[in-house]
Amino acid sequence: MDQIPNQHTPPTATAAGPNLFGETLEELRETCASSGLPRFRGDQLFHWLYRRGVTSFTECANLPIPLRETLAAQYVIRHPEIVQEQRSSDGTRKFLLRLADGRDIETVLIPSESEDEGQPRRLTICVSTQVGCPLDCKFCATASMKLKRNLTPGEIFGQYLAVQQRTDQRITNLVFMGMGEPLLNYENVMRSVDILTHEKTEGIAASHITLSTAGLVEGIRRMANEERKIKLAVSLHATTDELRRRLMPINKKHPLDEILSAIEYYYQHTRRRITWEYILFDGLNDSELDARRLARLSRRVPSKVNIIPFHPIASAYPDGLPLALLSPPRAHIEEFARQLREMRVTVMLRSSSGKDIDAACGQLAVRHADTGGVR
Repeated sequence: MDQIPNQHTPPTATAAGPNLFGETLEELRETCASSGLPRFRGDQLFHWLYRRGVTSFTECANLPIPLRETLAAQYVIRHPEIVQEQRSSDGTRKFLLRLADGRDIETVLIPSESEDEGQPRRLTICVSTQVGCPLDCKFCATASMKLKRNLTPGEIFGQYLAVQQRTDQRITNLVFMGMGEPLLNYENVMRSVDILTHEKTEGIAASHITLSTAGLVEGIRRMANEERKIKLAVSLHATTDELRRRLMPINKKHPLDEILSAIEYYYQHTRRRITWEYILFDGLNDSELDARRLARLSRRVPSKVNIIPFHPIASAYPDGLPLALLSPPRAHIEEFARQLREMRVTVMLRSSSGKDIDAACGQLAVRHADTGGVR
């Protein structure tokens, strides 16, 4: 399994004790049992931590006061903290969150373009899974941060909780498409999914959650074997190994044939449709031949293709290939989509939500406020 070494994940223990925020229901039950408490106290803690979002044991009203005091002496409840919010002209909101060790991550809240009685029909949160990213994709600003560490389950779920508390409308969808490669942090991501989708949390249904990967085949196969009910999206962006290696160095380890084999395995086990994500680059992957290859590839299993405009990331890179990448004219993007539809491919044209605040696809990168440099 492609896993980041343990040293990249911070310990959950602090001087005041382990952080309970991020433990699953079964883990909370075991924590209580190991402390000599009835297992049902874990159920009560789960409610207060994730349904009510408490930050102190004193807020757990149905726990006896001596128990609250005992818990406070042994454990902590620590959430990521929103320290900055930016609002786009299109309604997109980008949040800067600070973690317990002082690291920062970004999370984006995206309203759908269609509305129902004046409210967006969908409200999607784009969540980060790592501080930075090790994959070095040439079109992604997060890659310029390099990898600092994995996020804990509490830091992943905490993004959803913190942002939900800042909006009156219910968040309906969640995508693991923020900073980091989710399948390199598989255990913590799936533990956060278990918390988010539990009926006691009343969070988001698994069918409304999408995990996007650069194509880590062992993680894809593991999702299939575990019969994970969340949706799967694969960042493709090229139809030949030669170009994909230039854009996404991970393709050296996992070439297209391996990815397609894993996707077929995934579909055979889950019967769930795949989403292929395809950023268009002017003169690189936007020809009629590219469209034919993409159509042929996408028909290997039931799937759809999301066409994504390239968003400039010059602020994250001083030179090199990223600065040479350009988005095709809008008319050419629409023509590329038309060609795919003529070949019986289901196509969605993604918008550039949040582009004016560097919140669009590929633009997330935490920068020092004083220097503008990426950290």
